[in-house]
Amino acid sequence: MAADLTEKTDRYEGLLAEALDAATIAPPPGTPMEAAAAECREMADSYLEDGRHFRDDDDLVNALAAFSYGHAWLDAGARIGLFDVPTEGHLFTV
Repeated sequence: MAADLTEKTDRYEGLLAEALDAATIAPPPGTPMEAAAAECREMADSYLEDGRHFRDDDDLVNALAAFSYGHAWLDAGARIGLFDVPTEGHLFTV
């Protein structure tokens, strides 16, 4: 089971990092929606950092959870139009 958890944690970290690279803020600068997008992106970045911290402490369960939550912030933002994201591929559910 530990090998499965390690592989999944690594995979989800990569997925979140790749999604962060692919997502761009969609709303015009200076608008409330742009501020909301920036906040969602900040949350995803923070969860990526947290997950890496947990993994460095050999806490794979919390690392996986953090990577998953971070990706959820991006994915939800993409679905409501806060981010321009690729519509094909494995990164987003749009």
